[in-house]
Amino acid sequence: MHAASVSRKVKDAMSLANQAAPEPFSVSKPSLLGLTRAGLAEALRAIGTPEREIRMRVAQLWHWIYFQGARDFDAMLNVSKVMRQKLGEHYSLAQPEVVEEQVSADGTRKWLIRMAPVDKLDASTTGLGAEVECVYIPEADRGTLCVSSQVGCTLNCTFCHTGTQKLVRNLTHAEIVAQLVVARERLGDFPGMTPPDNGLIPSGEGVRAVSNIVFMGMGEPLYNFENVRDALEILSDGDGLSLSKRRITVSTSGVVPQIERLGAECGAALAISLHAVRDELRDKLVPLNKKYPIAELLQACRDYPGASNARRITFEYVMLKDVNDSPAEARELVRLLKGIPAKINLIPFNPWPGAPYECSDWGRIEKFSDIVFNAGYASPVRTPRGRDILAACGQLKSAVEKGEAA
Repeated sequence: MHAASVSRKVKDAMSLANQAAPEPFSVSKPSLLGLTRAGLAEALRAIGTPEREIRMRVAQLWHWIYFQGARDFDAMLNVSKVMRQKLGEHYSLAQPEVVEEQVSADGTRKWLIRMAPVDKLDASTTGLGAEVECVYIPEADRGTLCVSSQVGCTLNCTFCHTGTQKLVRNLTHAEIVAQLVVARERLGDFPGMTPPDNGLIPSGEGVRAVSNIVFMGMGEPLYNFENVRDALEILSDGDGLSLSKRRITVSTSGVVPQIERLGAECGAALAISLHAVRDELRDKLVPLNKKYPIAELLQACRDYPGASNARRITFEYVMLKDVNDSPAEARELVRLLKGIPAKINLIPFNPWPGAPYECSDWGRIEKFSDIVFNAGYASPVRTPRGRDILAACGQLKSAVEKGEAA
């Protein structure tokens, strides 16, 4: 096959593999990291792989990229030398760049990750790509990775630091998946890799450094539904990254029309950023409420596919001093959630520079929790993690935007 023809087919294949993403701006070889099985098949066809070999080659690539965490085609020992050479001529396994890693005193890690520019508008004034933050929250027997779905956010929730950053663009499914791959490599969570000697890393037989994923980083996942859906397909594939869908939670501020789709097409656990029990207050805290008020949102939760006492919907409620933390609001929360298999996650407000709110007093939080618990709902108070590195819930914002705001 003529080299120019192969190059054109490679470009076409990568465009198909990331249909929801802008056409790549970078002139470097496209990375296969983050592609779906269908995307890998298209990439193989583009370099002239015979159709009878596609299924086998996809399985080989899938194993090496997502199970072994390979960074180079030459590591793929069960792939022929000719095929490895051909893959290396046209593709790479490049990951996004980790610009900065911070480790909290409590073991939480935050990575500032820079994606490759996808077009001229995506590149910053220095010619660099968009940046997102990704947070790893370890415990003794499990580890949770909080991933971003967008660069910035459109929702302008007044208690959230990310909400002060304008939306730059959606992340592709490949960029979402790459956050987990980067985390696993940094944590030594792929076969044969060594974990870092600083911070807390879960250990023990059968314990994985990353056991859970939460879409609670930057952005509104349901405003990037197709890429989130395709990322979930890769994250949960049992032959690769192999995370159970029961351990993947997608949090939304209430994009009602997409909630049913999430359950039907993805099967992920659902979390709702509620934060208020009255529309007039939620209109201020979560402006999306003006479009999809509380009654519509809760009806969507009642109709969520797969919701049951075994798979409860999590309602997140940030505790804001003298704003939404009264006993009366706790009782109203119980009334609103009647009939929904739910648990309530109370989140002490995590301050950020210029924040207009304060965290509720601890006694107030405990009283609120007791009212909800005594009504029959689990109501854990989330322990703040990573506050000292601005990695806690509601504190994420890319460094570029921080610098511009300074």
